[in-house]
Amino acid sequence: MPFDHCKECKKCCHVEAGFPPLEIPLLPTEKKQWKRIEIKTSCRFLADRGCELGASKPFACVQYPLSFDPKAQRFFFDADCPLYERYQAQLKQPDSEARAHLSQVVRHIAGLGRQGSQFVKRNFELDVDYFDLLPLDVPAELMQPFNKRSTD
Repeated sequence: MPFDHCKECKKCCHVEAGFPPLEIPLLPTEKKQWKRIEIKTSCRFLADRGCELGASKPFACVQYPLSFDPKAQRFFFDADCPLYERYQAQLKQPDSEARAHLSQVVRHIAGLGRQGSQFVKRNFELDVDYFDLLPLDVPAELMQPFNKRSTD
């Protein structure tokens, strides 16, 4: 299970010394709840056992370590996350945790529609500026919600 590693690693919730703060982009409903989330050194919601927000964390955090380019309709992976190879391998396994995660992210992004298109675009722009991104080889069937949306 790749995400068991996250509770130990926690790299995604830290900013190394010398790097600028990391702004977590928020959807409009998330802005009402949290106003702004910025990681200067360590996320304020990070606890010993992981994120205190659990299932209610912002979508940008749920999506991590993925980044979605809405123009190319393509996913990328943060090179700083040590799970890249395991995640990529698990995408080929039907009942894997990585495949379930990616499917959840795809459905959420596809469901955002026009309202969320600015968020998705901004999130990708922030990711490109902040992270080194690796291309992710996504099985075509996992991208179906995007294909269906464009033909509706």
